[in-house]
Amino acid sequence: MISALLIAAWAGICAIDDIGTQMIRRPLLIAPVIGLILGDLETSLYIGATLEVMWMGVGNVGAYSAPDIISGTAIGTALGIASGGTATAVALAVPTSLLAQQLLVLYRSSIVYLNPIADKIADTGDFSKIFRINYVPMCIAFLIRAVPTFLAIYFGSSTIDVVVEALPEGIMDGLTVAGKIIPAVGIGLLMLMMMKKGELWTFLIAGFTLAVYLDLSVLPITLIALPIALIYDIATQEKVVVQSSAGNVEDDEDYEGDFDL
Repeated sequence: MISALLIAAWAGICAIDDIGTQMIRRPLLIAPVIGLILGDLETSLYIGATLEVMWMGVGNVGAYSAPDIISGTAIGTALGIASGGTATAVALAVPTSLLAQQLLVLYRSSIVYLNPIADKIADTGDFSKIFRINYVPMCIAFLIRAVPTFLAIYFGSSTIDVVVEALPEGIMDGLTVAGKIIPAVGIGLLMLMMMKKGELWTFLIAGFTLAVYLDLSVLPITLIALPIALIYDIATQEKVVVQSSAGNVEDDEDYEGDFDL
């Protein structure tokens, strides 16, 4: 009971960090704390490292809600240590993260209704109330990670299967469709912010080619893109410096021409 409460509280703290600094929300940091609570640090390190590699490229892009690695890691690590195996942890972490992903979609869709309230308070100039509004999504984020984690650990892995089977098929289908549409919206919004220059589309096409036709994962594409991005950045900076120097020379000539006799 106490261990389940402590692990649930730790998952809730990581959930608050997920909407804040995002420093402790990775499996490599979540799992060891759970190992300390359950008294098996070695197994938790193996599980955390395995889940970190598995979810290394997972992250929120724009409006896209990725599978919840916090709930997946917390529940998978705890039940994996209880059953004595990394394989069990991975097997439980994946469906748990996907189930919690649907909760995140509902959570992020519902908190947008706080924006009009914040706007009305901003008109009054009472910014302390606007600051206090942030406690509402923080508490909700804490609960949607802590409560499922506690229930899954306290009642066992069968609870996850029961919850998934109890959900109406229409709701699951709707959340699945929303989960497929939201990534496209998020990537579109991100592209609107980033694609300010025409030549940047060549990088998008190159990344698409590497991922689709060469079947490369996120890590090798990132390693290939790093030197290309560095060369592009250096070339862009040199172009700006040259243009700036040329402009200064023209200004100096105009300035000297004013004093020609």
